[in-house]
Amino acid sequence: MEYHEVHEDASDDARRAAIIDGLPQVDDSTPLAAQLAADARRRIELSGRRFPRPESTRVLTIANQKGGVGKTTTAVNLAAALAQAGLNVLVIDNDPQGNASTALGVDHRAGTPSVYEVLVEDEELAAVVQRSSRIPRLLCAPATIDLSGAEIELVSLVARENRLRNALTAYLEHRAAVGEDRLDYVFIDCPPSLGLLTVNAFVAAREVLIPIQCEYYALEGLSQLLKNVQLIKNHLNPLLHVSTILLTMYDARTNLAQQVAAEVREHFPEQTLRTTVPRSVRISEAPSYGQTVMTYDPGSTGALSYLAAARELAERARPVAAVPAAAAADDVQTKEY
Repeated sequence: MEYHEVHEDASDDARRAAIIDGLPQVDDSTPLAAQLAADARRRIELSGRRFPRPESTRVLTIANQKGGVGKTTTAVNLAAALAQAGLNVLVIDNDPQGNASTALGVDHRAGTPSVYEVLVEDEELAAVVQRSSRIPRLLCAPATIDLSGAEIELVSLVARENRLRNALTAYLEHRAAVGEDRLDYVFIDCPPSLGLLTVNAFVAAREVLIPIQCEYYALEGLSQLLKNVQLIKNHLNPLLHVSTILLTMYDARTNLAQQVAAEVREHFPEQTLRTTVPRSVRISEAPSYGQTVMTYDPGSTGALSYLAAARELAERARPVAAVPAAAAADDVQTKEY
């Protein structure tokens, strides 16, 4: 980085800090005012920032076999936040429901070239990737309804667990060969199961990002997920590790959410992001408009939370130590709250 760029960054940081210091101080006795003040600080701190590029492409599988914990929401909003901050991001929609494709506003009607053709028919990933119309640096490999049959069709194929990894490797090499800028992040969105689609995603990635809903049932399947990650690591992908855990649908007003968050942080102190994502109507509304919350309502609490989480993820340039999945799986116990 040039001297003037460093100087400008330092000046910008000082300016932001001065504005934040000038905000009125509030305490928890006025929750609404406290939330508004926190949002104002995040907005000043994060708006317009460019996040650091990783040394090489980071490939993260976003997985949790429990449905409704925010996997797809996390995938598309983290991807959008990183792309808005100047990074090149690809989302691979590996879920037959195609919700990530919907949120990113890309075509995924039946017959559209998609991840199904890549996994089952050996189509090149470059032929199915589409660019988001709202965020230029954001790409998506869509899922169509055809993907729902891929679990059965993959069973009889040679090297069935490696097909997504081989396709992604070829795509990254293709981009380099044609002179395109390298990707900084690849997010693979998984179905809420541990079938062959999810196995392909685990084999293709080096990192696993687990969204955990701050409710009692969310912890029940975590130990099984960690055991499955360990199995993939032992037999198919020795580089795989759980690098990131994000607490979603967090409601600080309830003791349950606080206790679940405390237990997750106790067992996974290095992997769990400091940022939590609250329940948010705006986050839920955004996909119905074919958008992520980052473009639908960028000033909302939900958008600012995902932006903060994306910054935290980007600043982890070097992956944290791998979680000892087998031991952690035995330690995580669901409690009666």
